[in-house]
Amino acid sequence: MSLLTKIFGSRNQRLLKQYQKTVREINALEPAMEKLSDAELQAKTPEFKDRVAKGESLDALLPEAFAVCREASKRVFKMRHFDVQMLGGMVLHHGKIAEMGTGEGKTLTGTLPAYLNALSGKGVHIVTVNDYLAQRDAETMAKLYSWLGLTTGINLSQMDHGTKQLAYRSDITYGTNNEFGFDYLRDNMVFDAKDRVQRELNFGIVDEVDSILIDEARTPLIISGQAENHTDLYYKINEVPQHLTLQIGEETSDGKGKIEVPGDYTKDEKSHQVLLTEAGHEKAEAILTQMGLLAEGASLYDSANITLVHHLYAALRAHALYHKDQQYVVQNDEVVIVDEFTGRLMTGRRWSDGLHQAVEAKEGVKIQNENQTLASITFQNYFRMYAKLSGMTGTADTEAYEFQEIYGLETVVVPPNRPSARKDRQDQVYKSAQEKYNAMMLEIRECYDRNQPVLVGTTSIENSELLSSILTKAGLPHNVLNAKQHAREAEIIAQAGSPKAITIATNMAGRGTDIVLGGNVEKQIQFIEANPDLSDADKAKQAKALRDGWQALHEEVVAAGGLHIIGTERHESRRVDNQLRGRAARQGDPGMSRFFLSLDDPLLRIFAGDRMRAVMDRLKMPEGEPIEAGIVSRSIESAQRKVEARNFDIRKQLLEYDDVANDQRKVIYQQRNELLEATDTKELIDSLRHGAFTDLVREYVPAESVEEQWNIAGLEASLASEWQIDLPLAHMLETEKDINDDDILERVLAAADAQYEAKIAIVGRESFAGFERNVMLQSVDSHWREHLAALDHLRQGIHLRGYAQKNPKQEYKREAFELFGQMLDMIKNEVVKLIMTVRIQSRDEIELAEAEMQKSHVENVSYQHADFDPNAAPEDLLAPAPASANNYAGLPPELQNLTGEQLMEMGLKVGRNDPCPCGSGKKYKACHGKLA
Repeated sequence: MSLLTKIFGSRNQRLLKQYQKTVREINALEPAMEKLSDAELQAKTPEFKDRVAKGESLDALLPEAFAVCREASKRVFKMRHFDVQMLGGMVLHHGKIAEMGTGEGKTLTGTLPAYLNALSGKGVHIVTVNDYLAQRDAETMAKLYSWLGLTTGINLSQMDHGTKQLAYRSDITYGTNNEFGFDYLRDNMVFDAKDRVQRELNFGIVDEVDSILIDEARTPLIISGQAENHTDLYYKINEVPQHLTLQIGEETSDGKGKIEVPGDYTKDEKSHQVLLTEAGHEKAEAILTQMGLLAEGASLYDSANITLVHHLYAALRAHALYHKDQQYVVQNDEVVIVDEFTGRLMTGRRWSDGLHQAVEAKEGVKIQNENQTLASITFQNYFRMYAKLSGMTGTADTEAYEFQEIYGLETVVVPPNRPSARKDRQDQVYKSAQEKYNAMMLEIRECYDRNQPVLVGTTSIENSELLSSILTKAGLPHNVLNAKQHAREAEIIAQAGSPKAITIATNMAGRGTDIVLGGNVEKQIQFIEANPDLSDADKAKQAKALRDGWQALHEEVVAAGGLHIIGTERHESRRVDNQLRGRAARQGDPGMSRFFLSLDDPLLRIFAGDRMRAVMDRLKMPEGEPIEAGIVSRSIESAQRKVEARNFDIRKQLLEYDDVANDQRKVIYQQRNELLEATDTKELIDSLRHGAFTDLVREYVPAESVEEQWNIAGLEASLASEWQIDLPLAHMLETEKDINDDDILERVLAAADAQYEAKIAIVGRESFAGFERNVMLQSVDSHWREHLAALDHLRQGIHLRGYAQKNPKQEYKREAFELFGQMLDMIKNEVVKLIMTVRIQSRDEIELAEAEMQKSHVENVSYQHADFDPNAAPEDLLAPAPASANNYAGLPPELQNLTGEQLMEMGLKVGRNDPCPCGSGKKYKACHGKLA
């Protein structure tokens, strides 16, 4: 600690000192607030809103608003905000991150800044990690907000469009990070401004901010549609890795590394990559030639076989690096990813680059089609769009640098209401996994015998099930909490603090439920209340008995030492270990924690295994004897820091590349929004038309050129064939003297304007404006999709520019800018060409064309990211028109097997783009029309 810090205190201490002055002001207002009647206290909200509308700042209102919110909470919940919760509320209001330990009441703390900022009428978003927490918190806290005269909305994934719009118009909206992000993307894919759901992003409070802004920020949110089908190829390629063997060891340039066992490919667990050896290439080529996938004598690296190489590496990674019940589980004939940080199933999320399909082929389940990206955004760029952003979590300080660097968010550590009494004991490192599990069994048995509850944290489903089987053999009753047990999660956690309770959990991040010593009696009462078989009298009797017995159980557990946390291995992030430890010793309760490690654990094996094994062998340590020393724990933390730094670099690099796309995304979405909101598009269309025809004329008649350089015949032919404009320019040149290049340009523009006005005269300006808007929107959307795919391909190979001594990021920016310019030119030409060449006979025809364009232009839309269930996604804006939109929907079963031709012979007239009469919901051309 520096001398200046000793004298003036750290930045954190100075901030807390400053906020504590405001807390004293709030506390001074408490007696006056207590004297107010309910009606007088509730009248404060409209008074505050009026003062904000007249220009008073929210900062000036803060002491009064916080005092009102605290008093309202006392009356509604019988809960008074602690002073430290007031500090946390101020940290959040000022757009910072509040680190508050487990059990400090973060949910209640969030009501203070939410109430204050909702007074502006611009909306507050409270972001949680899953739908369960969003619904629970919204339903609980809505009682307080509605008492104070504010509206609360819940934004869930399965909501219909109208309900979602209402949720966003509420003063305070709860929802998940995925849903807020997807809504933003969907709003930028609509064809009518009325279909948008979000308002401007004003103030966001992110719960479990480290989980959302760091752990989940490594993968972008993606809305995708069906692309080309390579299903058969995945199944065939899946047979290749079974014939390839792993090479142990690798030759290095310094001569230290050597090949111990030759093989066909090497595996790098640190970077999660596989690489074919020279022998492996030859063997793979021979196998693929034998399978008929590679021409005789052809190389894997011929330009025509690039796709084959891509599929081969995807299959090899699926077999070598991705294992069932660790990285994924198989459920209902689907491969579902397991989140490495939370242990939760990430339903709906898929690995990209064909890896997910390769894993599906490996497991023999149905392969889902590859997707084309329609819209995408990273969480970093989505959350940075909020005018003010804040967050709260129990573990943010280890990632404070990243929060500041990427989001500009300062982290403030808020002191606990009562000092923590948890004892964190030294890690114990064993030579083998078997010795580690034996030692853990002894520790768990001791805790069980003295009535102490135990929470065992594991890093994978496989480990939790292995541990469960060991405990079952030992005759120890226990509960397993992992990605396969979602339905019982709340019930298990409610009992995890009871005497003798043993709970195994894959990870405790984002569970959202406190472990109360003696058992969470209120949770147990909720289960009794929800039991339909009990009468009201029985419910009341059982609830009273539970409450009476809880105090004795609580004291028994406290006497035994509180909740004991056992970690089965260190996670690659210190923050996740701290989250596990933080489950014990809430609100000053006693508690303890210890991690049991072995040299076979991934983190130790990769970073320190050989060195420690050599030390153990040299010391001739007997079996079952652990190393327990500060230096060991410090070296493990050093390894964790290395991994954290690497993960930060990955996220930062992802962001630096995405920033390029983000700047372009802002331009495209801004233009889209201007189009949606424009009442008349004439000015924009005129500008595009003049630009397109100027480019065309200058191609044949350069500016400031002489007649000998002109290609008038070529210009005439182009106007006639491509634009349907018959303009006798050659005759004009013969009959008129002194015509220059500008005169020709003027004549072409005048002819184009006349043709355009003739179309408007047929249908009227108003009708044609809607058609123009939809043409532009559809063109922007289709070219933007192609542009995203082009950027993705550019991104994959750009690192190779480094070999030419060029900076890959600068090259990416330069080429992405060129691609963007080309895309804008293509949009301009396509829109103008379509509007100039479209043939219109009547107003009905233009309205029909407009309606057709507004139908979904994308089929099989899917949403990708962690914890997102695509089956529950509201696709009403994007899904194909339902079969009921057609007069012939819902045909009787005996007609459903008929071809479109047979149906039409029976008198049914079906357009190619109409919903198919069979009732499938697909377009006719993609269903029975295929057979016609």
